[in-house]
Amino acid sequence: MKHKISVTGARSGINSPALAAMLRRTVKAALAAEDMELPCEINILLTDDEGIREVNREMRDIDSATDVLSFPMFDLLPGEHPDEMDADPATDLIPLGDMCISVERAHAQAEEYGHSFDREICYLAVHSVLHLLGYDHLDEGEMKRQMRAREEEIMQQLKLER
Repeated sequence: MKHKISVTGARSGINSPALAAMLRRTVKAALAAEDMELPCEINILLTDDEGIREVNREMRDIDSATDVLSFPMFDLLPGEHPDEMDADPATDLIPLGDMCISVERAHAQAEEYGHSFDREICYLAVHSVLHLLGYDHLDEGEMKRQMRAREEEIMQQLKLER
């Protein structure tokens, strides 16, 4: 299985080869945990609080910074997957969606929650992959509990549990 995970930095100095490699491993592990076996493509944009605020304002009409934004290409339910027919004919990859992560916010939240930056940024990537695969947490109900449980299971597999 050959997934294409592109990691770019929107601001100078925000991305590093080590960070990009860690995020690619994390995203691939989350896809494997969710049995997403078909080759897919995910784009990750790393930015700061101002950059993610701009994206949030432009894409969602919300004028505030956040930690991670997810833009799924498909309207899925948890456990559903796109199929071969959804692949881009030019690449044979399924364009699963995009994510935008505030590295600045990840550093602040790691400090706030008392764990490492690596754990926090990987958690945000796992969280976003689950959104791309149909998970949501719009309320405090069963969907949120289901998403949180999957996040923690995947983080344990990555040896990045709390």
